[in-house]
Amino acid sequence: MRVTTKGQVTIPQEVREELGIRPHSEVEFIKVNNGDYRLVKAKKKSLKNRFAALRGTATVRMTTDEIMALTRG
Repeated sequence: MRVTTKGQVTIPQEVREELGIRPHSEVEFIKVNNGDYRLVKAKKKSLKNRFAALRGTATVRMTTDEIMALTRG
């Protein structure tokens, strides 16, 4: 397998299928005891962490009542 000048490699289709890797999947390289690395599909982040990452990112300064009025027409 050849590495491109950008450090990219193509994961063979049979490996992607076996690992369940689809476009936009996250993968990790895990270092094993003998110094080699293992490619694994990254575990999904919990829903709680996804929302925590978004906390404080709103840019519109509206009260909850104003937002509710907009969403209810």
